[in-house]
Amino acid sequence: MSQEEEYLPLGDRVMVKPFSSDEKSEGGIIIPETARENTQKGTVVAAGVNTTVKIGDVVLYGKQMGTDIPGGLKMFNEPQLFAVIKNKK
Repeated sequence: MSQEEEYLPLGDRVMVKPFSSDEKSEGGIIIPETARENTQKGTVVAAGVNTTVKIGDVVLYGKQMGTDIPGGLKMFNEPQLFAVIKNKK
């Protein structure tokens, strides 16, 4: 396909852009993905009509959850997401 594809989640599906895989400790040491915890964070970039999350929400999900889709994105059924992360002000 010569045009760039656009994905629109259906039903309770949520599309998430994972945070960068380059993670550093407070001391500046790069932590490889294999040594990190089993949870990951990402930003919701699209959501189906039957979801409670909104575009822009930061969510927590399991490392082995979701389906990889082109463009470095992941697709989830909303119940696969663990939590929405809210910043305290």
